[in-house]
Amino acid sequence: MPRRHLQVTGAAEAPLRAVLRELRTRLDVPDAFPADVLAEAERAAAAPRLPSHDATDIPFFTIDPPTSVDLDQAMHLSRRADGQGFRVRYAIADVAAYVTPGGPLDAEAHRRVTTLYFPDEKVPLHPTALSEGAASLLPDQTCPAVLWTIDLDADGRPEHTDVRRALVRSRAKLDYDGVQRAVDDGTAEDAVALLRDIGTLREQLETDRGGISLDVPEQEIVERDGTYELVYRAPLPADGWNAQISLLTGMAAADLMIGSGTGILRTLPTAPDGAVGRLRRTATALGIDWPHHVPYARLVRSLDPRTSHHAAFLQECTTLLRGAGYTAFSGGRVPELTTHAAVAAPYAHCTAPLRRLVDRYSGEICLAACAGEEPPEWVLAALDALPKEMADGTRRGNTVERECVDIVEAALLKDRVGEFFDAVVVDVKEGEPDVGTVQLADPAIVARIKGGTSRLPLGERLRVRLTQADPGTAKVQFAPA
Repeated sequence: MPRRHLQVTGAAEAPLRAVLRELRTRLDVPDAFPADVLAEAERAAAAPRLPSHDATDIPFFTIDPPTSVDLDQAMHLSRRADGQGFRVRYAIADVAAYVTPGGPLDAEAHRRVTTLYFPDEKVPLHPTALSEGAASLLPDQTCPAVLWTIDLDADGRPEHTDVRRALVRSRAKLDYDGVQRAVDDGTAEDAVALLRDIGTLREQLETDRGGISLDVPEQEIVERDGTYELVYRAPLPADGWNAQISLLTGMAAADLMIGSGTGILRTLPTAPDGAVGRLRRTATALGIDWPHHVPYARLVRSLDPRTSHHAAFLQECTTLLRGAGYTAFSGGRVPELTTHAAVAAPYAHCTAPLRRLVDRYSGEICLAACAGEEPPEWVLAALDALPKEMADGTRRGNTVERECVDIVEAALLKDRVGEFFDAVVVDVKEGEPDVGTVQLADPAIVARIKGGTSRLPLGERLRVRLTQADPGTAKVQFAPA
């Protein structure tokens, strides 16, 4: 069923802890790091491989949720000295400066693949001595980084890309709400204010090339008074502007990889006609006018997620993003499929190496491409296996996200079976018109609905009755009232 992107905030003790512990066991989630891995991380934190280039004079800043301490990216934005556009400097944590290929730390990262987020704890890709300490781009800490410098023209199109290792020092840890307020009231420093200018230009270019950024509200698990609850968070414009800087870098990385003949791309085939046809039928059912001459990307950008039938359609749009994978290549043998359909361009993951295994490899490939050299042998040796490793790790991460939400939803509702709620139907199962998904406003639940004698009214409000809520099985189900 369609799911909102999930964020997890807080880590208090709660009765749910035992259920979440059982979930980690069932999914074979890694527990504590082995002693030799921790020892290597401590040694690496104390003595990383430092680059010769010093960029600590650049006043970088980070933008992350307030509680985040595993900070992968820091940026600095400016106008070009020639007055012809913008300069984006994007520093990415240099995990390879700490991890020795073939060592215990490297092997453990390949076992974990991604950082996993549970309501009560985080299961990191790397020991916290690195991910939340020495390698994190925390404010007022000098760190080795992979420094991207991307010069844009006045319309936001890239003209030149440089990637090199450098020492960097973040000056400020900002969050999305604070950035949005500062930009809106005109108090943002120039480097921060330019995020809106560059982000807006990049969003327009995304629209022009047929790319899609779905503005779907996020479902968050938050900790309050020793327990958890669910809330919805509508993304701010600042979220989108910040995402555009990461997308820009990922697209630049893909171009470098294709140009050098070695890389690992994040790919997504174009959605089949059947999926698009279903989406058109959904639009009709929701009363959304979608003329045949209007591209999908333009339609999506015209919708308001605060309107229930628009939000339901946007949720359905996430089905077109299924099927993304990783495509590795080397020796100049560029694959036939190089694009990501939602980005509408070649794209690579390279901006979150503290939390995602593949990004460390992407960084090394891009550094080599800019230097006109072959990537290190340890990178080439790992390329063939990385797509499957990443697919397995991503699948586990998605399962963790889905089941954590199910458990929290069931715990919130376990004493309310038989009660009635107001909901909106956000999905109807094809071929089974009495089965679908409903979204409650309070509590912020997205759950299955089944039963009744007629078709569920997609996009409309419906009175529903809670028929099942069991945290042990992570099952919540409603029926039409």
